[in-house]
Amino acid sequence: MTDALSIIERPSPNNDARPGGTAVDILLLHYTGMKSADAALDRLTDANAKVSAHYLIDEDGTCWRMVAEERRAWHAGVACWAGATDINARSIGIELVNPGHQFGYRPFPARQMESLTALCRDILARHPIPPSCVLGHSDVAPERKEDPGELFDWAGLATNGVGLWPERDTSGDQELPFEKAMRMLTEIGYAAPETPVMSGPARNVLLAFQRRWLPSDLCGALTPATAARILEVHAALKSA
Repeated sequence: MTDALSIIERPSPNNDARPGGTAVDILLLHYTGMKSADAALDRLTDANAKVSAHYLIDEDGTCWRMVAEERRAWHAGVACWAGATDINARSIGIELVNPGHQFGYRPFPARQMESLTALCRDILARHPIPPSCVLGHSDVAPERKEDPGELFDWAGLATNGVGLWPERDTSGDQELPFEKAMRMLTEIGYAAPETPVMSGPARNVLLAFQRRWLPSDLCGALTPATAARILEVHAALKSA
C-alpha cells in the first residue's frame, strides 16, 4: 500500500490461486458499467456472481481492495493478449466506477484518476509489468467489451509513469494494406484476424485500438489516421 492512498478492505470470495510459476505481467483497467459504487461492490463481492477484481476505485477517489494481489481475481473473462488466453492468471484488475456506455458514459473525474495513478504506481513497484501491458478490458476482449472506453485519459496516465502513450505525428496520415495492418495489430498484442479484407472481428479489433490509441477516429475502419497511429504504436512498442 502507498502512503498516498488509503485502501478499504472489502473481501470478495470470487478468487482462486494463480497457477504456479505464473508471473503478473498485465495491469488491466475496467469500468464497472453499473449505476453506483454500491451496486458494483455488491456484485463484485457476491459469490453467486462469480466476478471480482483486485481493486475498485469510486469517482471520489475512494479505493477498495477485494482480492489480494497474489490471488487470481475473476475480471477478464474470455480474453486474449499477445497469444495468452488466461489473462486472469497473469493480471491485476482494477475496476473504475463509471456507468459505462449502457447507463450514461462520462469522463473519469480527476480525483478518481489521481487515486488510480497512485494505486498503479504502487502496483508497478511490486510487479514487473511493462508499460506495453497496461491495458484496457476492450484491448483483451474486443469482441465483447468497450471499457474503459474512449473517454479514459490514457495519455495523462502515461505522463504520470503508468503505461505508454506515443505522441501523435501530425505531419500526415498513412496508408496500410489491410492485411499488414492486421498483422501489426497482432504484433502489438491484439487478437486480430488474418484477413486481407474487412470482417466483423477485424472491425471490433480496430474499434478497440481506436478506443485505446485514437479516440478521435472511433469508426471501426482502417482510415489513414488510424493507419498512421498503428505505425506509431507498433514502433513505440517494439522500441520499448
